[in-house]
Amino acid sequence: MSTLARRLSAAVDLPCTELDDLHWGADWTPRPSFADDVSELVARERWVTEWQYRAVRPLIFERATVMVWLDPPFRTAFRRVVSRTLWRRLRRENLWNGNQEPGIRHAILHRERIIRWAVSTRHKYRHLIERAVSTRPDLVVLRIRRTREMRALLAAVSTTQD
Repeated sequence: MSTLARRLSAAVDLPCTELDDLHWGADWTPRPSFADDVSELVARERWVTEWQYRAVRPLIFERATVMVWLDPPFRTAFRRVVSRTLWRRLRRENLWNGNQEPGIRHAILHRERIIRWAVSTRHKYRHLIERAVSTRPDLVVLRIRRTREMRALLAAVSTTQD
């Protein structure tokens, strides 16, 4: 889950649910109830989440009213992914349902782990978002490319809540 999602959630008093928490069971095993859990999440009136899992993207997209598209330069995103992964591993931080980062070698070499995933999908989301948005002209899309844009968004929503 992005830092921005957590901050937006707090700023506008919306519940924030991390999809990895719904998806991953113990020992990095996908939970069979994942799609049902996401359906239950988006059936709520108000929520914040991300949409990285292909299987549930349509459920989320169908119910979303605002999409915040984090689209930083690749070098920025990559630096953040690597530093977050290293930090989590060094601290042996519990992530979702007792799972921990398996190690930097695994994060780089394993096809589905975060560092390799970040590199292999760096061009994927722009196309997906543009295509999806063309089917939902009513959806408000806020594209955030720079830290200053993120700060401005947080300041704007915080002001509207006062």
